[in-house]
Amino acid sequence: MNAMSFRVKLIVVCASLTAAVFALDQRAVRTALLPEKERKPAPTFTLQDAAGKTAQLGDYHGKVVVLDFWATWCTGCKQEIPWFSQFEKTYSEKGLAVVGVSMDDKGWTVVKPFLADTHVPYRMVLGNNGIAQRYGIESMPDTFLIDRQGRIAAAYRGGLVDRENIAENIKTLLAEH
Repeated sequence: MNAMSFRVKLIVVCASLTAAVFALDQRAVRTALLPEKERKPAPTFTLQDAAGKTAQLGDYHGKVVVLDFWATWCTGCKQEIPWFSQFEKTYSEKGLAVVGVSMDDKGWTVVKPFLADTHVPYRMVLGNNGIAQRYGIESMPDTFLIDRQGRIAAAYRGGLVDRENIAENIKTLLAEH
């Protein structure tokens, strides 16, 4: 083996190890639903979607909302998108809406090509510092479950959601009246 192929193999091994360590660091976040009496109103927002239309939290009153703060550079965020897409397809007729809030600094310049490549079926809006502050976003992914009355029922902060846990919480919220 010559020196160049050894270096290339070494680089590939180092990159693979780095990716594996990062993947292990993405812990799955589980959370219990807050009792109805303890739920606080979700902060309101008015943001633009990819078509330039205004989206407001009030548009989803009467629905259970998965509000996902994400970015195109966030590995965990991209891992969750197919799960949220499946939840949207499975539960939308029962009253679920998924809304993605992109926190990408470069805005639609990077988000629109990503959406075109991934065919995300749910609504995406572009976030800003104001919404990040109101929701206390410090790292991503951050995902909130909002009940039919517009109150935060669960918060998955700073890590990949536990897929089974969020699915169970969604089903429980959809069953609430």
